[in-house]
Amino acid sequence: MSRSDEVYKPALEGKKVPVLTLDHKWHRLFTQIDSNSEIKSLEKELNELLKRQGKINTETKEIKALKNKLMEEIRSSSMDSESVDSAKIEENKKLVEDCNQKLESYQDEALDLPNEINEINKKLMLATMEVCYDDIKEGTEEINEISQWIDEIRVELKKKVVRKQEKQKRIQDLYAFMHDIFGADVIEIFDMKYNPDENKLH
Repeated sequence: MSRSDEVYKPALEGKKVPVLTLDHKWHRLFTQIDSNSEIKSLEKELNELLKRQGKINTETKEIKALKNKLMEEIRSSSMDSESVDSAKIEENKKLVEDCNQKLESYQDEALDLPNEINEINKKLMLATMEVCYDDIKEGTEEINEISQWIDEIRVELKKKVVRKQEKQKRIQDLYAFMHDIFGADVIEIFDMKYNPDENKLH
C-alpha cells in the first residue's frame, strides 16, 4: 500500500478539493518543485474532461436555443391557416426530435462528468502530495546535514579562536620578556618588531 492510500487518501475523505488545474496556486507550486510523468498525464486527462464539460455546456445552450426557435416556427406555421407549409413543419419536427436526442445524450454525459473530474482531480492531488512530501523530506534531510556541519564547524571555530588567543598571549608575553631583558636595541638588531595590535612580527 502506497503512502497515498495510507495517509493522504483517508485525510481527503469528505474534503472539497478545488480543481487543481484551474488553481493558479497549484501551477505556481511547480515553479518550486518538478512535476513527474504521472502528474503531467493526470493534468492532461483532467484538462480534457474540463474541456469536454465546457463543450457540452456550450452546445447544450445552443441546442436548446435552436429547439426553441424551431418550436416557435412550428407553432407560427400551424397557426397560419392560409399558408401552412406541412413539409417545413415536418422538417422542423424532425430537427426538434434530433435536438431532443442530442440533449438527452449530453444530459447523461453531463451527469457523469463531475464524478469523473472529481476522481481524476483527487488522483492529481494525491500525486502532487507525494511529490511535495518527497521534496520536503529530501530538503529537510539536507537542512539537517547542513545544520550538523555548521554545529561541527562552530565547535571547531571556537577551538581555533581559543587557540589563537592563547598563541597571541604567549607571543605577547615572550616579546615583553625579551624586551625587558635585552632592551629595544637588541630586539631591533634581530629585526623582531612585534605589533600587538596587528599580531604581526616584522
